[in-house]
Amino acid sequence: MFVPYILPPVHVTRTVRSVCPARAGVAGLCAAHTCVRAEHCPSTWVLLVDIAGPCISSSSWEFVRKSHEMLLIEEKYKSIAKLLLSSGTCPRCVLRFCCVGSSAPYRLPYKNLADELQKFLSNDGDIAPPSKKVRLGDSEECRSETEITRDTDVNEAPQTCNLCLGILQHLCSTEFVKQIFHKVQSAGYEFQDFVFSVSLPPQLLVRESVFTRMAVVKALDKITDDDFVTHFPWPPSTPKTTCQVIDIQCNHASVFVAGRYNKYSRTLPQTPWVIDGERKMESSVEELITEQLMTVFQADSFNFSSSGREDVDVRTLGRGRPFAIELVNPHRVRVTEQVMKDLQQKINGTDKIKVRDLQIVTREALAHMKEGEEEKTKCYSALIWTEKTIRKEDVEFLNDIKELKILQKTPLRVLHRRPLASRPRIIHTMKSEYMDEHHFRLYLKTQAGTYIKEFAHGDFGRTVPNIGSMMKTTADILELDVESVDVDWPPALED
Repeated sequence: MFVPYILPPVHVTRTVRSVCPARAGVAGLCAAHTCVRAEHCPSTWVLLVDIAGPCISSSSWEFVRKSHEMLLIEEKYKSIAKLLLSSGTCPRCVLRFCCVGSSAPYRLPYKNLADELQKFLSNDGDIAPPSKKVRLGDSEECRSETEITRDTDVNEAPQTCNLCLGILQHLCSTEFVKQIFHKVQSAGYEFQDFVFSVSLPPQLLVRESVFTRMAVVKALDKITDDDFVTHFPWPPSTPKTTCQVIDIQCNHASVFVAGRYNKYSRTLPQTPWVIDGERKMESSVEELITEQLMTVFQADSFNFSSSGREDVDVRTLGRGRPFAIELVNPHRVRVTEQVMKDLQQKINGTDKIKVRDLQIVTREALAHMKEGEEEKTKCYSALIWTEKTIRKEDVEFLNDIKELKILQKTPLRVLHRRPLASRPRIIHTMKSEYMDEHHFRLYLKTQAGTYIKEFAHGDFGRTVPNIGSMMKTTADILELDVESVDVDWPPALED
């Protein structure tokens, strides 16, 4: 059976100088909200669910109570607990605002927890929980225990909690946990553990705190008790309705698959090429790879990324270009190495692309691929055309040029999707291979991010210097191949 684990609030009462219960309560509320922010979920509570742990039987409640020293509420919070309970706050909210960090008391059934709370708040066994209504202004140093009398029984048809709006009253039962269990089991996911999060209604956040914990603590340090009572009436009004569960959704953490791809076609874009809603090419590198992955991992969607990209008419040769695919909300995640090898073979069943080193990686490992986009080097092979007639010696001077610094403005062909900027780039080495009086092949090793086509023809003077300007002729590039992307990621696998 699933057992919800309710996050307790962070202990912050040491920063609250006033002994006013309402002020300490607000600090506790804000502290509970801080627990949420620490989990990077600013609008949710995070409830961890113990899958393997059995539900505590009725015969074990006494053991739990004794082993955990009653409710673990410190004596100094007793007056705060009385005030919260009297104002219409449910027992579980009383515990969390009194900084009870152990999960055992929260797991008690509502009636058992209410009984234990009453016993704790009574004097010498005289069960006397505080009255239902209390005016904060009646006490400047907190009302004494004898002034608070009982006029309601929290065990009988409890009113909706004015802080959690019934969430911790009705959604911690075995019946609700069974609903979650059924939903998770019927969703068809492979998993070992999971995080259970609750999206809280905006009204609850307003009742607790619309500010950060630190902002509230600083404000409490500055405001006097009289001003606080004037501007923040206590207790909050009791809601007439209870929060209802709207939906239960299951989502699996993303799986990341990486590898390297070769592209052999000059009519295949890296990603789907769609202009004004019209598809220009029938397929893409992205689609040829992800089609097989989506089927095996049964994911809802994917995000494709790579270490740079090539134009549609550019081939990628050598060891290929590193890529990574985020598979969003996969239902299948237990994939063996053999399954990955089979996947690679299926993807390679075309003459347009080939992949290698296909493997599952972590999200953090993707940083290695992104580093190569700007920091590493790339090697190219380009077929260059020149307007004037050339001889072999006319291109040999390019072999002696090392570490050539060029300046490239954003090319005209990509200006519609990239900001205008001037980018310094380095051509590390060049090697020419004469072919005929108007053609030669040029091998280049450049800084990542260099626009090779523009380095050849100059892009109307937007790249300087360029091949055309150095050879004092009009030059253009006819074919371009990526020979290597010098990023040592992902790790190479044995064939």
